[in-house]
Amino acid sequence: MAQAGSGAHEAGPGWQQQRRRRRSPQLGHAACPPGAALHLPGGSPAAMDIGPVTICGEATVLHGGFLLASRLCHPKPLSELTKSDWCRVGKPIIDALREICTSYSAYPPQPNAWKKKAAVILWSKILFSDASSPSVNQRWKDDVFFSVSVMIPEINHTVLFELLKAVNASRLFVQLLLVLPADVCQRELEIFVKYVTHETTPEDVSFFLDVWWEILKHKDGQEDRLTMLFGAFSYEHLSDSDETLHLPKRFKSDMPHSPMAANLLPTLVEGLKMTKESVGPAKMKCYALANLVDVLSVLVPAEAEPAFLPVHVYLDKISSVVTLWSRDGENRYNKRGLDEKVKEAERSVSLLNVAKLCDDPLLDHMDFLRSLLEEWSAEVQHLLSNPQETGYESYRLLESLSSLGKNLTSRAKLEGLDREMTRGVSELGDLITDFLKKAGPQVKGRNSDSSLMASVAMVIIEKKMDRHMEMCSIFASEKNWASSTDWVACLVKNKELFQRSDLVLKLLETAASLGPAADSAESQEHQTKVARVILDCYMELSLPDKNTVISGVLSRWGSRGLSGTLKPFEEGFPEELNIAFNQIILSASGEGFKKAVASVSRLAVLNPEATIKKICNLAVANLGTHQFLAEILCSFPALNFRELHGQEEGVSLMLACLKETLVDKLSSAKEKEQFLEFLVCLMQPSGASPLLAPSEVTRNLVVPFLRSDFAHLELCLQILGTALKVSSPSDPHWIHTCHPFPLIFCLGKLLHAFTRYWHEPPDRHAFSFETKDLVTSNLAQLCDAVLVHKDSVPSELWTQSVAWLHKKADALDWTIGLHLKKVYGGHFKNEVPATLFEVCKLPEDEWTSRSLPAYGAGSGLLAWLECCCVSTALREQMLVLLMINMDNPDEVNLFSKGFLLALVQVFPWCSQSEWRRLVHVIKSLLEREILYVPYSLEYVHHLPLLNFQPFAYHLQFSVLLLRGFQFLCSSSGATWLSVEAWKHVARLYCLGLSDLLGSVKGTPCCHWHPMEEKSVTQELSFVYIQMFCHTLHVAAMLPEGTGEPLLVLSLEILSQYKNLCDADESLGRALRKANEKHFLESIAENVSNKELRTLLQQKLSKL
Repeated sequence: MAQAGSGAHEAGPGWQQQRRRRRSPQLGHAACPPGAALHLPGGSPAAMDIGPVTICGEATVLHGGFLLASRLCHPKPLSELTKSDWCRVGKPIIDALREICTSYSAYPPQPNAWKKKAAVILWSKILFSDASSPSVNQRWKDDVFFSVSVMIPEINHTVLFELLKAVNASRLFVQLLLVLPADVCQRELEIFVKYVTHETTPEDVSFFLDVWWEILKHKDGQEDRLTMLFGAFSYEHLSDSDETLHLPKRFKSDMPHSPMAANLLPTLVEGLKMTKESVGPAKMKCYALANLVDVLSVLVPAEAEPAFLPVHVYLDKISSVVTLWSRDGENRYNKRGLDEKVKEAERSVSLLNVAKLCDDPLLDHMDFLRSLLEEWSAEVQHLLSNPQETGYESYRLLESLSSLGKNLTSRAKLEGLDREMTRGVSELGDLITDFLKKAGPQVKGRNSDSSLMASVAMVIIEKKMDRHMEMCSIFASEKNWASSTDWVACLVKNKELFQRSDLVLKLLETAASLGPAADSAESQEHQTKVARVILDCYMELSLPDKNTVISGVLSRWGSRGLSGTLKPFEEGFPEELNIAFNQIILSASGEGFKKAVASVSRLAVLNPEATIKKICNLAVANLGTHQFLAEILCSFPALNFRELHGQEEGVSLMLACLKETLVDKLSSAKEKEQFLEFLVCLMQPSGASPLLAPSEVTRNLVVPFLRSDFAHLELCLQILGTALKVSSPSDPHWIHTCHPFPLIFCLGKLLHAFTRYWHEPPDRHAFSFETKDLVTSNLAQLCDAVLVHKDSVPSELWTQSVAWLHKKADALDWTIGLHLKKVYGGHFKNEVPATLFEVCKLPEDEWTSRSLPAYGAGSGLLAWLECCCVSTALREQMLVLLMINMDNPDEVNLFSKGFLLALVQVFPWCSQSEWRRLVHVIKSLLEREILYVPYSLEYVHHLPLLNFQPFAYHLQFSVLLLRGFQFLCSSSGATWLSVEAWKHVARLYCLGLSDLLGSVKGTPCCHWHPMEEKSVTQELSFVYIQMFCHTLHVAAMLPEGTGEPLLVLSLEILSQYKNLCDADESLGRALRKANEKHFLESIAENVSNKELRTLLQQKLSKL
C-alpha cells in the first residue's frame, strides 16, 4: 500500500497533462491483471464485459483527485473525514469524477459509465475495509474492483455520501444499495439516515428525499451487469453464512433482491421524523409529505384495488408530470428531451408494491402524517393557493393524498379493526378530505393537452417502455391523433407492435373516422398511407386473428367491409379481385393453397360480400375448381357472419351470397352440378372445419324454395338430400331445428302435385316429371332422419306434430299417407281405398278403408299397383297379401285382364323408380304364373322348334307392354295424355325394354341342357327379333313426334342382333340369317318414318 501511495504522489504533478491525453478504446484493458475476473463459487473465472474498471487513464485521474484531497485533509486521513470538512476537501474528487465522466476512452461514449464505476469502487472500498472482509491476498484474486480500489486511500461513508450528493446521484445510490445483502442494505441505509440527520443542511434534506423517492420508484430486474456484479460479490463475501448465495457457474442477472419494504421504508420515515425541522421551503414540505403519503398508500391497499392503473389514467398522469416539468424552470428535468421526461415520468407513476407492515408501525406512520399535515398545512395550502408557484411537488402531493384517502375509506369498511386503528384511519381520512377541499382546483385537474398526450404515447411506444403494448391500444383508438403526420410515422415505424387483431380493429375504426373522402391531396395521401400500413399489419396476422378482424369489420361496417369506410380501401379493388382470382384459378393446387388463402384474406377484409360472390361464381363456372375454392372459404369462418335485424339474427352473409347464386346465376345443368358439389365441400371439407351446417343450408337454401313454381326446385331437392346425408357431430339433432313436420308436408304437397302433372299445361311446369323420384327419395330420408332423433323430442310435442301432419296430409293424395307411415307409427293406420280390401288380405290393425269416390267397383287392382309403386318394402308386402284363387281359371283370367287395364292407368304416372318396381311386380307375377299373358304369333311366320322357357318372361313382358300400348293408343285413350305425357311413357317403355335387353344378355346358361347349348344363338335371335318388332309396333302407334326414344332403342336391338350373328358359327347359319334378314327387311319397309326406315335398311344391309 505504501508503494502504491508513493507512486501516486509522484504522478500528481503530471496529472493535468495526462488527463488531456486521448487514449485508444482498448487501452483501458491493457493492464488488466488476473484478478480482474470474478471467481464465482464452484466454477472457473467468469469474464464480465463491464468496461475498464482496472488500472487505466480514468482510474489514474480518480486516483489523482483523491491524492489532492488527502493533501487538503492532512493531517487528518480521509477515513476520518466529517461533513464539515467536505467543503474544503471535496473539490478535487468532484473535479476528477466530472472529468472521467466526460472521457472519450470508451467506445461508444458512455458519459455516466464512470460515475457508476467510481461509486462501485468507493463503496466496495468502504465495505471491505473492516477486519471481517476478505484478506488482500484473497481480494486480488476474487475482486474485479481490487486493482483500482487499492489505489484509493482509505475513506469513510462521508466521502461516498457527499460525492453522490454533489453529483446528484440519488438513483445510482439506490441502485447499488438495493443489490446488497438484506442486512448490509439495512445497515448502509441506517448509516445514510444517521449521516443526513446530523448537522442537517437543505442539500441533505433534498438528497434524502430524492433517495427515498428513488426507492419508491425502483423496479427490480433493470440492473446492468456492473450493478449485478457488485451485488454478487457483496452477497458472496458480506452475507451471513445462512444467507450465502449458491450462485450458478454462469453469472445470471436474476439474483434475488432484498425485501426492502418491511425494513427500509420505516427507516426512511424515522429519518423524516428526525429531519422535519430542517425541511424548509413549502415545495420541499410537499415533497416530504408526498413521500410519506406514498408509503402509506402502498401499505394501506384499497380493497380489490387493480394491480395497475387503468392505461388511460396512466397516460394522463405521465402527460401531466411531463407538462409540469416543462413549465417549472427550476426542475431538474426541465431542460431534458421529451424521451427522458417520459421515461422518468413513467417511473414516477409506477410505484412499487411493498409487503404489508404490521398495524403498530402503520398506526405510528399515520399519526406522524396527521401531525405533519396539521403542522405544515398553512404553509402548504398557501403554496397550493398560488397558481404561479404550483409545480410537480404540489401535484404529486395532491395525487398521493387522493389515492390514500380512497384507500383509507376502503380500509375503514373492513371488519376486525381494533379501536385504535379505526380511530387512526378515521381521523386521518377526515383530515385528508378537509385538506383536499381547501386545495386549489387548478392543481387537481389534468395538466396536459391532447397533442402532448399523443406525443407521450408515441415516445412510450417507440422506446418500448413499460406498458407500451397497452399504449398501442390507446394510440390505435384515439381518433383525434390519427390526422397528424407524426401519428402515421409512428405507426409505420412501429407497425410490428400493432400486428394484433384487437389493435388492427381499433386502427381500422380510427381510420374510418378520417372520413370517406379526402378534401385535399395531402389528406388523400395521408389516408392512403394509413390504409396501407393497417393492411400491412393485418396481413402479418395469423389466420385465426385475420378471421377475428374480418368478423369485427363485418360487425362494424357490414357486408361491404372496409370499402365503405375510406376511399383508399375501395380504389382498385375490382382489378385486385380479378387479378387475385385469376392467379388462384391458375394455381389451384395444394402448393398454392396458402398463397391463395393469404390473397383471399386481404380481399375478404376489403369487401367480404364481393369476395364471396366472386368465389361462388367461379366455383360454378370453372369446372373442377369448386373443391379448392370451398377449402379456401372454409379457412374463413368469419364470413359466416349474420347481421342483426332487430332482436333476431338474419341470414349469414355466406348463405345470402349462395342464395343469390342459386336464384340468379345457374343456367345449365353443369353449373347446377358444380354448385351442388361446391355446397357439399362447404359442409364437408377435407382437412378443415365446415363453413356451413346442414341445418342452416336446409333452412336457407331449401325451405324457402320448396314450391312447385321455383325454377331450380330439382336442385333444391338435391341440396336437401345432400344435407340429410351430412353428419353433424356438433348438432346431431339438427333436423329438428328445421321445422321437420312442415318440411315433410311440403314434400308431400310436391308429391301430390305429380298426380295432376299431365292434366296441367306444360308451361306451368317448373320441373320435370323425373323430379318425382327425387321428392320421394328426400321424403323417405327426411322421415328416417326425424325418426332417428325422435327421442330428443318430448313425447307430447311429437304426438301433436304427428296429429298435425296427419290432418294436413288428409287433403293430399291417399298414397302420400303410405309414404308417411313411418312417421305416423302406431298413431294412425294406413288409409287406403276400400276396394283394395277386395284383392288383398290386409290386417285390420294396420290398415283401414277410406272413402274415395274415384275408386269405384273394380278399382282394387289399380289401388294395389299404386301401393306397389310407393316403396320396395310395401311392394313386397303387397305381393304377399295379394289374394288370387289359382284353382279358378275364370278368376285368373279376369285378374290378368284387370291387371292390364290397371297397368295402363298407372303407367303414365310412374316415375322411373316406380316403373322399375312395377316391372319387378310383373316379373314376379309371371314367374309365379299368376299373371296370364298369351304370346301371339303375329310376328312369327313359322313355328320354331326351340326351347324358349329361359326367355318366357322376356317374351311375355314385351308382349304385355305391346298390349298395354294398344290400349293406350286406341281411339278411346288417344286424347287422354298430352304430348309431354306421351314422351314420358315412351321413355318408360325404353327403360323397361333396355333393362329387359340387358337381362336377355345375362340369362344364365344353367337354363339349358348341356346338349342344347349349341342352339342358344337361335333362341336369342328369336327374342331380339320379337323385341325389335314389338318396339317398332309401339313406335308406330305413338303420336307423331313422341316415339324417337323407341327408334333409338330399335337400332340398339339391331346392334345386339348383329353382334350375335357375327358370333354365330353354326352350320345352318347362312340360311337362317338370310331368312331372318328377309323377315326384318319386310318389317322395316312398313315403317312410316322415312328417315328411320332408311337407317334401318342401311343397318340391315350390313348383316
